[in-house]
Amino acid sequence: MHPGDKLDHFQIDSLVARSGMASIYKATDGRSGTQVAIKIPHPEVESEPVFFERFQREENIGTKLDHPAVMKVFAVPDRSQVYMVMEWVDGKLLRYILKEEKKLSAERASRITIGICNALEYIHANGVVHRDLKPENIMVGPNDSVKLIDFGIAGQEGARRLTFAKLSNLMGTPDYISPEQVKGKRGDGRSDIYSTGIMLYEMLTGEVPFKGPNPFAIMNDRLLNYPVPPRELNPNITPQMQEIIYRAIERDPSNRYAHARDFASDLEHPDKVGVSDERLELHTWKKRTEPIHKKILMYLLLALIPVVVFGLLLYVAKHG
Repeated sequence: MHPGDKLDHFQIDSLVARSGMASIYKATDGRSGTQVAIKIPHPEVESEPVFFERFQREENIGTKLDHPAVMKVFAVPDRSQVYMVMEWVDGKLLRYILKEEKKLSAERASRITIGICNALEYIHANGVVHRDLKPENIMVGPNDSVKLIDFGIAGQEGARRLTFAKLSNLMGTPDYISPEQVKGKRGDGRSDIYSTGIMLYEMLTGEVPFKGPNPFAIMNDRLLNYPVPPRELNPNITPQMQEIIYRAIERDPSNRYAHARDFASDLEHPDKVGVSDERLELHTWKKRTEPIHKKILMYLLLALIPVVVFGLLLYVAKHG
């Protein structure tokens, strides 16, 4: 598509972004005159069941959700080809903001995180878990309003437990995935809370808490070790804010915030947050735990993931 082209009753204005799966265009709805975003999958994606399932999932979930902090997807029943129509949002991806500013003030990081939590409270109440929260999927608009985008691997109540797209995406974005997802579990709302806590850590310190030379090492690190305390990287972080981060990124889901609204409430009232002096993260974070038998087992299990993905893709190709 090129500026000036027409797609049904939409006038293409400009190309906004291009990814491995699709191109996104700014367009004008010829019936209402409003601006919209149109996402068109690349031809090779349309013919690939794995990625096409992700595209359809994003559209199906998006048309059912209606919240100021969730990007709206509009149903277009009569289409001449496959594409998705979304609301146009003026803003920047959180990833771009972090690249420009490296780290954010506590006030701004809290404001953005509270917006994310409000969106999560809504989607979780409607039986949806995002499962791929990261700065690339958070649009920040005027006054730091937020929009969650890209529900391509989101889970819905009653949906199948595992999708090929989920496996593929898990391999590509290890920095924000919860420990239970690394272990192959489906994850629930607390997995989204974990990812949000990781983003808050990054907004305040300019770094992600778990690192490694490759995705396997990063995922292994979060299962075995504690992160550098945020206050070690940014002394301006208060003990209460550090406590909030720890509660969000607890390794055991049962020890995390149970609901996004609880996370937001602590950010809104940090003076009421009690600080635990007994947290292991504060005392043992310098001790790197890498038992050989666990390390070997973990790497073997993680190494099987691409093999499983390839096998599933091969099966789909033969039986699709």
